[in-house]
Amino acid sequence: MTQALQINELEAARERLSEVRQQVTLVYIGESFPVDMLLVGLLARGHVLLEGVPGVAKTTLVKAFSATLGCSVRRVQFTPDLLPADITGTYVFSQKDASFSLRPGPIFANVVLADEINRAPAKTQSALLEAMQERQVTIDGDRFELPDPFFVLATQNPIDLEGTYPLPEAQIDRFLLRVPVDYPSQKHEVAMLKTHGVAPPEPHPVLGSGDVLKLQSIAARIHVEDDILDYAVSLATFTRTDPRVVLGASPRASLALLRASKAQAVLAGRPYVTPDDMRQVAGPVLAHRLILVPEHEGDTRMRARVVEDALGKVGYRRAVRPV
Repeated sequence: MTQALQINELEAARERLSEVRQQVTLVYIGESFPVDMLLVGLLARGHVLLEGVPGVAKTTLVKAFSATLGCSVRRVQFTPDLLPADITGTYVFSQKDASFSLRPGPIFANVVLADEINRAPAKTQSALLEAMQERQVTIDGDRFELPDPFFVLATQNPIDLEGTYPLPEAQIDRFLLRVPVDYPSQKHEVAMLKTHGVAPPEPHPVLGSGDVLKLQSIAARIHVEDDILDYAVSLATFTRTDPRVVLGASPRASLALLRASKAQAVLAGRPYVTPDDMRQVAGPVLAHRLILVPEHEGDTRMRARVVEDALGKVGYRRAVRPV
C-alpha cells in the first residue's frame, strides 16, 4: 500500500473517529482522556476497564460510546449472585422435542458492557477469561466463536469499597487498558448541573461492524521503527527490576503497549508511531499489570508512580523518521 493511500485512509479514519467522539460528548460531560482511551482500545482490538468511585459517569460513558458503534451490544450487571452461565449461556432441555438447545448468554455480542465487574466473585469474573483472550467460549465441551469485532467495556469501583472483590491477576492482564475516571473538574460539574432535568440527546450510530474492522485494520498497519520496539521493551524491563514491584510487565504487556501506541498514532493522524504515542498510553497499559511488594500493595497510586518513573528514566535513541 502506498504512503499517499495510507494517509488518505488515516484522514478518513480520523473523521469517523471524530464523529464518534462528538456523539459521545453529547451525553458524557468530562475530560476527553477516557474517551480517547476507549477509541484506542477499539482500534487496538483490546478490552477496556474503567475504574472510579460511584457516580462519576463511568456507565454513562460506556453506554454512550457503545451506542455510536452500530454493533450488537449487551449489558451485564455484575452482582454477588451472578453465575458463570449467566454470562456465557447454557444448554436448556426442551420437553417438546426432548433435546437440548443452546441459550446463548450476553457474551455473544460485539460489545459487552460489564457493569461493576468487581461486584461478582472471582469464579463469575473468570467466565470472561476465555472470551477476552481467545474470542471464543466453551460450554459443556462445545466451542463457540464470538462475533467479530468483540469488545469488552467494563467498569469497576475501587477495591477498598464495601461489597467489591479484587479481579484475578490473569483477568486484569486481559484488559488492554485500565482507565481511571476521576471526579470532574468544577467547569464540567457545573455544566452537568445545568443539564440536569433535561432529557439528554441520544447518541447516533456513526459506525458499523464493518467500519470498526476497517479501522482496526488501519491501526494494525501503522509503521513502527526498531528503536520504538526497543523503547517498549525497555519500559517493560524497568518495571521488572523496580524494587517496589514483585511481578513487572510481561511480554504480553509489551505487545499491548505496541498495539495501543499504533492506535494512538491513528488518533493523531500519523502513519507511524512516535515515542510520545507510547508515553501517552503507557500508564493505562502498564500500571494495572504490576504486582507490588506487600508494603506498597495498599497504595492505589504506586503503580502509576512506577510507570511515571519508567517514563522519566528510560530514554530512547532518536526520534522516529516518517516513512
